[in-house]
Amino acid sequence: MAHHIGDFNTSSTWAAICNELCYRVSRLFPDSFIGAAMLPQSPGVDPKTCIPELEKCVKEYGFVGINLNPDPSGGHWTSPPLTDRHWYPIYEKMMEYGIPAMIHVSTSCNACFHTTGAHYINADTTAFMQLIQGDLFKDFPTLKFVIPHGGGAAPYHWGRYRGLAQEMKKPLLKDHLLNNVYFDTCVYHQPGIDLLTKVIPVDNILFASEMIGAVKGIDPETGHNYDDTKRYIEATLNLSPADRYKVYEGNARRVYPRLDAALKAKGR
Repeated sequence: MAHHIGDFNTSSTWAAICNELCYRVSRLFPDSFIGAAMLPQSPGVDPKTCIPELEKCVKEYGFVGINLNPDPSGGHWTSPPLTDRHWYPIYEKMMEYGIPAMIHVSTSCNACFHTTGAHYINADTTAFMQLIQGDLFKDFPTLKFVIPHGGGAAPYHWGRYRGLAQEMKKPLLKDHLLNNVYFDTCVYHQPGIDLLTKVIPVDNILFASEMIGAVKGIDPETGHNYDDTKRYIEATLNLSPADRYKVYEGNARRVYPRLDAALKAKGR
């Protein structure tokens, strides 16, 4: 996405090109792909400017979700927290169209934060903590977010976040966030998936893998690709066959309500 490069006009042009390419891919390979939109975010620019591209992608391309970058500055975090009214124009459109957002940052231009090893995981954790601190879902009770990479540090430090929420006089996390927040399975080793599926309720886990992942090599301990996440889902002892159905398919159909309509339009 590289939202920190150029200005809004740059982001707008680039987002339109990328979204059109995603749409073309979804038409060329309808059995494999359904689109989700990149937004033309730019540091310091009102999120309202993203609405025309969002509407086009939903209405004309049939996209079923969006990506929301909580840090368009590329690692300098100049935007307000996700619970701030700054973001409400996007949330209002998400509610109107019944689409979720994946919360995912772009490239880091801050030398302190390696893009995939630090910035991505930091952002997942930061977004989760912002949602704990706020009361966003009182204003948007059916808003849905997907936090990638297994939720960053959240599952590993679940006790910390439960305790912090308690100190802030927030409801239990299962009531405060888990009707609205979901985690994907882009976690690159078996112990990580085992932890995710033990700590996070199965109804909040969505399968994810990557065609060109953050880690593209072969794990010398297993002889398999690090980013072959399906292997880990199949091997974990924490999921029943019914649970695996939820992770692979059932939860996605619930979190992405426009998905079934898109599949029906494709005759699937």
